[in-house]
Amino acid sequence: MKEDLQVYDNVLQLIGNTPLIHLNKITRNFKGTFFAKVEAFNPGHSAKDRIALYIIEEAERKGILKPGSTIIETTSGNTGFSIAMVSVIKGYDCILAVSSKASKDKIDMLKTMGAKVYVCPAHVAADDPRSYYEVAKRLHGETKNSVYINQYFNELNIDAHFNSTGPEIWKQTEGKLTHLIACSGTGGTISGTARYLKAQNPNLKVIGIDAFGSVLKKYHETKEFDANEIYPYRIEGLGKNLIPSATDFEIIDRFVKVSDEDSAHTARELAKVEGLFVGYTSGAATQGLKQLAAEGEFDENSNVVAIFPDHGSRYMGKVFSDDWMEEQGFFDTENVEAEPIETIK
Repeated sequence: MKEDLQVYDNVLQLIGNTPLIHLNKITRNFKGTFFAKVEAFNPGHSAKDRIALYIIEEAERKGILKPGSTIIETTSGNTGFSIAMVSVIKGYDCILAVSSKASKDKIDMLKTMGAKVYVCPAHVAADDPRSYYEVAKRLHGETKNSVYINQYFNELNIDAHFNSTGPEIWKQTEGKLTHLIACSGTGGTISGTARYLKAQNPNLKVIGIDAFGSVLKKYHETKEFDANEIYPYRIEGLGKNLIPSATDFEIIDRFVKVSDEDSAHTARELAKVEGLFVGYTSGAATQGLKQLAAEGEFDENSNVVAIFPDHGSRYMGKVFSDDWMEEQGFFDTENVEAEPIETIK
């Protein structure tokens, strides 16, 4: 074997050091320069690989996780896949409470990785015993020698990105970025990345992307939890019906809300014009970027990094399905993307 041949012991060694890719066509009419931090290049195809490995290894270091332990977590899909992947390598059992809003593709992937999956109704209150938060707590109580990751209220969620995503972006941009844009769900990605970057440059502007139907934007502005803000929405991986302690609201300068429909079309546009086959949440991040550009947030000197959390393969039954888009009412006279497929007989 050649000494310079790069060989890895397992897939976990491939986590992190994801590329920064220049956005060219989708931003061509905007002032500034725009980049995507494409987390789909992680082996588990999402940013959640970072927190899964970091939190599990911290639990091992502290003696919380031992041989024979079971890892339990709540997830909309990506964190669960990453935890299941790490569990396979490290030899832990994995039980996941999953929101029914997760795509069928994601749920099938979790099962493929050997996880035991409980699908819980998405549109119930966080304290409802059927919610994936409460189901995970119950399973933790019922399962001997189990550890509940609890990403929404785990400070290590922030630390993982402070120690990896933030330094990577700083190095890749040579410290010249002016704006960070990231979707906010648990808040770990945006909070940890922003903490590191703002420690280097306090003038950096950090903008969170929220969903209509979520409480995060209003809470950031008023410090009040308003249950009247909550209603069902389709985007996975951003927004919340509770306030996660893994979100550092003080480090975020502002939030922008995006719609299900606009985000879906923008995800499809990224594939067609940039060749980036990325997820629904990446579409939401880019839609937020579009809205910010339209309101004049950026100028010729702006260097903007948007975090793209995951891969498009997890949404084949959703935003990349013409049938699903039609069912949601997302195809109309202004957004006719579906074209007939010709079959040669």
